[in-house]
Amino acid sequence: MTRRLGFIVAALIGILALPASAFAAAETNFQPVEEFINQYWTSITFGPLEIGISKLVVYLWLGMLVSVVLTLWIVRGGLRTQPGRTQTVVELLYTFSETNIGQSTLPKAAFARWFPYVASLFVFIWTLNMISFIPLPLDTHNPLWGPIPGLTIYAATSNLSVTLTLTILTIGISHVEGIRANGVVAYFRSWVPPCPPALKPVLIILEVLSQVLRVISLSVRLFANMLAGHLLIIMCIGFVILLGKLFVAPIAIPIAVVFYIFEWGLVASLQAYIFAMLSGIYIGSAIEPHH
Repeated sequence: MTRRLGFIVAALIGILALPASAFAAAETNFQPVEEFINQYWTSITFGPLEIGISKLVVYLWLGMLVSVVLTLWIVRGGLRTQPGRTQTVVELLYTFSETNIGQSTLPKAAFARWFPYVASLFVFIWTLNMISFIPLPLDTHNPLWGPIPGLTIYAATSNLSVTLTLTILTIGISHVEGIRANGVVAYFRSWVPPCPPALKPVLIILEVLSQVLRVISLSVRLFANMLAGHLLIIMCIGFVILLGKLFVAPIAIPIAVVFYIFEWGLVASLQAYIFAMLSGIYIGSAIEPHH
């Protein structure tokens, strides 16, 4: 099974390297960071705002469709008492989300209300991370043949605007729920533990900084890990392009395979879990700040 997985991964990376190598014959200025710049294919401008379709938007749509359509397809005829492979995987994901994310982070009173949110976060981010390792013909920077886009691996979660939006949503929910459960005065008073009056200004400043750092750490952690992982894979393949020598491929591609398996097998799932778990912790600690 492991050997078969290695062959599949090597084939995927080899396929991904073909259009890049062909492109190198016509263009030697290889810039892997360009793969992660969000450039609109078509857009509409509303004053200072520009709304359009780009590779990022397409990957977000794919993540949404896979998450929603797959779930509807599984439950379309009801769950079976003897589940198949697909239902088994979904049930494992649900059990994992319920036990290790929902029950571990949310208070009992808020579990029914906010478990669907943290579970959806986990599934959506995990889906985005998983499909980001599948080479898709969405690379308009390096066309394969004329107008036909080349193959690329791209993570929507490697875009800071995506991770920051999800983070602001989580932080906003945590504050709203904290105020709703405790009241405005009691909630903000809970930020500062009992202490001598002289220390209160310092603790208030530290608590406000910690709230700001939550936004930064939660969004940047996911963004940086996914961006770095994909850049490592592309850079390993890019050595063939940068040097212009095919004899480098037997060395560069196996290294890329190692990074690919590590990122796909561990980092992608781990980062989705960490983001959902921290979201649950922030919401739960806001609802019951003294616990």
